[in-house]
Amino acid sequence: MSLWLGILLASAAVYSWKILGFMVPSSVLQHPTISRIANLLTVALLSALLGVQGLTGGGEIHFDARIPALGVAAILLYFRAPFVVMVAASALVAALLRLFFGG
Repeated sequence: MSLWLGILLASAAVYSWKILGFMVPSSVLQHPTISRIANLLTVALLSALLGVQGLTGGGEIHFDARIPALGVAAILLYFRAPFVVMVAASALVAALLRLFFGG
C-alpha cells in the first residue's frame, strides 16, 4: 500500500511542476539569463543521463561494449551523420564486441 501511495504522490508532484511550468509568463522565459540557464541545464542533464546509463549497471561502474559504442556515436556525431546511422552503427559495434568478447 505504501508503495502505491509513494508512486501516486510522486506522480502528483511531477505533474504539478509541469502545470506550474505552463503558468510561467513568456516574458520571464524570454529573459537572456533564464534562456541561457535552461539551455545549459538541458546539456548537463543529458550528459548526466549518458554517464549513468552508459557507464554503470547495478550501482557499479562497468567498462563494457557500451564505451566503444559511445565512441563510435561521438565520431559519427562529429561528422554530422544522421541519427539513425549513429544508433545503428553504435548498436552494431556493441553487438559485435559482445559476440566476440562475451558479456
